[in-house]
Amino acid sequence: MKVALIGVGQAGGNVTERLARFDADMGFEAVQGALAVNSAEADLQSLEFVDTLLIGADRVNGHGVGADNELGAEIMQSDIQQVLSALDGRVTSRSDAIFVVAGLGGGTGSGGAPALVHHLQRVYDVPVYALGVLPGRNEGALYQANAGRSLKTLAREADSTLLIDNDAWHEQGESIGGAFDRINDKIAQRVGLLFASGEAIEGVGESVVDSSEVINTLRSGGISVLGYASEVASEDSAQNIRTVMSVARQALLTGTSMPDATKADSALLVIAGRPEAIPRKGVEKARRWMEDETGSMQVRGGDFPLESDRLGALVLLGGAERSDRIDEFMDRAREAKKAQEDERTDPAEQFTNDRLENLF
Repeated sequence: MKVALIGVGQAGGNVTERLARFDADMGFEAVQGALAVNSAEADLQSLEFVDTLLIGADRVNGHGVGADNELGAEIMQSDIQQVLSALDGRVTSRSDAIFVVAGLGGGTGSGGAPALVHHLQRVYDVPVYALGVLPGRNEGALYQANAGRSLKTLAREADSTLLIDNDAWHEQGESIGGAFDRINDKIAQRVGLLFASGEAIEGVGESVVDSSEVINTLRSGGISVLGYASEVASEDSAQNIRTVMSVARQALLTGTSMPDATKADSALLVIAGRPEAIPRKGVEKARRWMEDETGSMQVRGGDFPLESDRLGALVLLGGAERSDRIDEFMDRAREAKKAQEDERTDPAEQFTNDRLENLF
């Protein structure tokens, strides 16, 4: 599918940069244009593959909003015309969708992304999706509370919000910087393949996926989830029936961007690999298995011709907000918000003691 990408905030800009680079390196040409928007000038300077735009200079002087997502929303509202003007030529008549990309725990992305989605919905008649990255459990109460408010607003404003849980792909013992780099690469590979699998590909796949199947899967709205897995393929497609089933199970049960999110209103299964290695019987068998596992009768399936010695399964779930993992996160966000409110008492009250006189 032809998409325009807008990264908001530091994490949003970094993920957008990786997506644009992955699309260019693979030659998919699915990303029509990419723009990174931020209130922190330093975060924009490291980006090479995307155009950049500084907002809020009159309010924060290029220093960011310090994880204040209310200020992030205000700045986006104030500079929205500047952002919309920067999108000229990136969203065209060929665009199938717009993706607004943001980390939901910080300030500019957390507050600015929902505000931007709201305005894009008013201006454009193509679907406007959000790609949101949830903070990990160890990233602090402020980030949990920010993400809870941001996600609640995004789910209302966007046509669908594709969620990435940082904890899903974090490995034990990794440094924070190393973990973010690897997670961003995983996001770029999976989301980049999703964009490309909705492209009109000149191939000999028997049932090639197009952009309308991606859009119809996301039509359920709410929360969407993406999963991926791959294994080495056999030369004989008949021997790959078991391989297709294996990668489909891994993609849904252990490889999703929100662990344990398997129930959905709709789903899409894409099997990627050399057309001659993809068994039709295996794709159909895996699709029927996904109907049972997701509880949805709207499970679409298809091929993505790709020159590779592996077979990959890409799974997209639409309307997946019934996940226990999402409920757990929202509970964590509410607790963090309550803890913040409890802390906002007058510090002077700690020193109220009738047995001590004030100095003045």
